[in-house]
Amino acid sequence: QVQLVESGGGLVQAGGSLRLSCAASGRTFSTMGWFRQAPGKEREFVAGINWSGGSTNYADSVKGRFSISRDNAKNMVYLQMNSLKPEDTAVYYCGASAWRGIVSMTRTHYDYWGQGTQVTVSS
Repeated sequence: QVQLVESGGGLVQAGGSLRLSCAASGRTFSTMGWFRQAPGKEREFVAGINWSGGSTNYADSVKGRFSISRDNAKNMVYLQMNSLKPEDTAVYYCGASAWRGIVSMTRTHYDYWGQGTQVTVSS
């Protein structure tokens, strides 16, 4: 049974940092990603990474501030978030995909999801 469990969310002031973690179990996945959903908005892509970690993709809104990484030995994925802004406030979800090739930014390409972790950035 596949399970994704996120952790690391919380309340932080603008300009601060948080590190999100996602623990995967049940199987391994070619592509792992982070998405977020703010109230009243659709779930949007944040960052993704391929199996080797050699290919990553980021939403324009987080480039230069966020960094995704993975540890395949532990079946973990991380999202380091720096220089946080109030507009980064959302529930952050870990997604897993069997997609191979260019790291997909498309939500429907991700087959499994975690329960989400809240990130709140105060101004």
